[in-house]
Formats: sequence, structure tokens, C-alpha cells
Amino acid sequence: MKTISRIAICAMVMTLSVAVAQAQQHMSREQLAETQAKHIAHRLALDDATSKKLIETYVAYQKELWALGPRHHRDHHSQQTEAEAEQAIKQRMERSQKILDLREKYYSIYRQFLTPTQIERVYELEHQAMRRLARHHNRQERRRGENNHKQR
Repeated sequence: MKTISRIAICAMVMTLSVAVAQAQQHMSREQLAETQAKHIAHRLALDDATSKKLIETYVAYQKELWALGPRHHRDHHSQQTEAEAEQAIKQRMERSQKILDLREKYYSIYRQFLTPTQIERVYELEHQAMRRLARHHNRQERRRGENNHKQR
């Protein structure tokens, strides 16, 4: 009886562990931005008040960035007309300008509580995090492709 109880408890603990891990993998965008901002604040060794300002500002910046909509990927496989190609280029330039405007806006806000050196470090850490996320995403895509290939 004790063995069965231990196995049942062990199974429950394992199930709970898997559920927690899955919940952590499926963070909302806001949670991800906040986690990233906390990491940046920690790496900059900011005091509590400055950390709070950074986190609030960073999350607000991310929300405005997301509001611009997704980045349009170039479709290298289709044949575009000259007009379609021109339209796609103009749309990318417009989005780039909006992002630049946002970066300038938030640089002014960051300057109220961070030094230029700290802001540069924020950008560097943000870029590193984005590269890590992209690598993780690419690995997941490759695994999905391999799994789909194996199932055939």
C-alpha cells in the first residue's frame, strides 16, 4: 500500500511539474516583456525605484511596438509585379520609420532616469534576448519539420 501511495504521489508531482513548465513556456507577451525588463534591470544593477521605472517604460514601449502589427516577411518564392514590390518596400519603410519614431520617443523617456551608457546597455541586452528567442523559435520550427517528416 505504501508503494502505491508513493507512486501516486510521485506521479502527481511529475504531472504538476510538467504543468508548471508548460505554463511558463506560454507566457503572455506582457509577461515576457516584464520578465525581460526585470532581467535588464538586474543586469544593470539598478535600484528599486529606477528598476520599476524601467520595467514600466519597457513594457509600455513593447505594447506600442506590438500595436504596429507584425513585421511583413518577404515572400521569396512568389513572383511580384513591379507595383507589388514597390508597395511592399514602401510598407516596410513606413513600419521602419514608425519604429524609429518610437525608439526616439522612448529614448527621451529613458533619459529621464537612465544615463546614455545605461540606455545603450538596455538596447544591447534587448538585442541579445531577441536573438535568443529567435534561435529558440528556429529550433522549435526545425523540430516540428523533423517530426512532420518522420510521420510521413
